[in-house]
Amino acid sequence: MAFEHPGNGALDYLPCRYGESKLLFRGPKKRLDVPYVAFFGSTETYGRFIETPFPDLVGTSLGLTSVNLGCVNGGIDVYNKDQTLLDIAAEAKVTVLQVMGAHNLSNRFYSVHPRRNDRFVGPSALMQTVYREVDFTDFAFTRHLMTNLRAQCRQRFEMVTNELKAAWTARMHSLLEKIKGPKVLLWLADHTPEEARIDQADYTQDPLYINREMLDDLRSSIDGYVEVVYDPAIRATRTEGMVFSELEAPAAMETPGMSVHQAASTALSEELAKFL
Repeated sequence: MAFEHPGNGALDYLPCRYGESKLLFRGPKKRLDVPYVAFFGSTETYGRFIETPFPDLVGTSLGLTSVNLGCVNGGIDVYNKDQTLLDIAAEAKVTVLQVMGAHNLSNRFYSVHPRRNDRFVGPSALMQTVYREVDFTDFAFTRHLMTNLRAQCRQRFEMVTNELKAAWTARMHSLLEKIKGPKVLLWLADHTPEEARIDQADYTQDPLYINREMLDDLRSSIDGYVEVVYDPAIRATRTEGMVFSELEAPAAMETPGMSVHQAASTALSEELAKFL
């Protein structure tokens, strides 16, 4: 991925691997023979541009090892299909699962890369039938794809988002069933689930296409829930505790800063203490 070698001034994420997983995670690599909390999630969990992301803050607060298994732009599929990660979660005192967008998963309309879930692999026959005028070779990433589909036709776009929502809910139930032990779901966004705009595809609506109804559907499959909503202005005005090169600056300005990670740590530490 480009962010792994962005040039001078960038943060060293000390990439590491666990077991037989083909994925690279943020290091340093943690011991798994001591009590630990496992973290599944996307860019915020990984802590892109953040010196001390919330998984590490939580570990320090609770006095436990934190195993950060977050993936930049990750989706549900990467965890559903990686037995090493599921085995790590099975031995954890508790697993935190960040709510990830519904666009980064394979569905009836298109498929994504099995490990880099934000990569668009190709359309299905159904998608090609519904969007005959679209040249799908123009797209490499799911968000670019969805932005274009929305511009083509709102009615057909709604067909796709409805499919994504249904696929996300089913896939989440499957993942939660596979994760043995206590599970805490984390909503980390600049809006509440009630404020989610399902008709959007822009960066300010992460996690894309997820609303309160979908989260409520998961209540019977989780042991805890934490909701952290931050001021959207923080994206562009708060860079304390962030490290990035000049090349990375535009992306960093769209990334929640240290204050958001501190808020997530505080809320999670309180919730996770119940399971320790």
